Amino acid sequence: MTVEATTERVLRLLALLQRRPSWTAAELAAELGVTGRCVRRDVQRLRTLGYPVHATAGVGGGYQLGAGTRLPPLLLDDEEAIATAVSLRFASGGTVAGAGEAALRALAKLDQVMPSRLRAEVRAVHGSTETLLGPVAEIDADLLVTLARACRDAVRVRFRYAGRDGGERERTIEPIRMVTTGRRWYLMAWDVDRDDWRTFRLDRMSAAVATTWRFRAREHPDPVAFVQRSMTEAPYRHLARVRVHAPADRVRELVPPQVGRVEDDRDGWCVLVVGGERLDWLAAHVARLSYEVEVLEPPELREAAALLARRLAAMAGATWERSV
Repeated sequence: MTVEATTERVLRLLALLQRRPSWTAAELAAELGVTGRCVRRDVQRLRTLGYPVHATAGVGGGYQLGAGTRLPPLLLDDEEAIATAVSLRFASGGTVAGAGEAALRALAKLDQVMPSRLRAEVRAVHGSTETLLGPVAEIDADLLVTLARACRDAVRVRFRYAGRDGGERERTIEPIRMVTTGRRWYLMAWDVDRDDWRTFRLDRMSAAVATTWRFRAREHPDPVAFVQRSMTEAPYRHLARVRVHAPADRVRELVPPQVGRVEDDRDGWCVLVVGGERLDWLAAHVARLSYEVEVLEPPELREAAALLARRLAAMAGATWERSV
């Protein structure tokens, strides 16, 4: 057998090991069309090249590609290559500072070696798609890594935090989980100084340092629900609760999680909890749902809705009079 054929087979073996967590020798031999002895020799060739291939003996044993000191070449099939390239193109407009440049560098490497037929498909997808994004808050990639490691290792973090009043204060927290809405990143953590759970916006954090103080994770609320509650309630002057005559899933399709919280109710109704600085704006947004609505609280929202109804009626009447 030629050196080229052996090299091609070893690369196919590496691709198979990347495809799923574990393979038996018989499965690999069948995929490659060789004997089990040949598989063992090829596995040893990969190990010689520096790729850790672990072997487990006995029933249920097999081969598994482990984490080494360097990143092995990723061998992608056509569908994987297209999906990766499209994702990298759209990642260039992300919320993580520096990720756009890194995505473009990775895309350039992939585009250089991609067959022309696949390159054309990727460009067709990208050329036929537009991205509509509102303003996003960029996050330093080093901050994400620091917080992710602190969550994993259960160590306290100190940082400077800019409040809504513009002032900065030092905070010490025990991080639990990061949550992203697509526009912003949040961290749910136990605030050591305030002895309570808090939500922190990552774009307001600076000078974050992971300490050597390990903590034992305590019972905590669901991070996604906790962050959503903080986003939709805490920052606003007014908090409205309204019953909507529509299934909860349907209202969730209309109201983004960072805008309002939808709770299941009964008899085809659900409860929408949404915050805002002005009651008239809240009334307008709720009215745009185009479903029957019952105001639960605050009572002032009913007055704001009545005033809005009179304004809309006057606007409609003036328009109708001019049209005739």
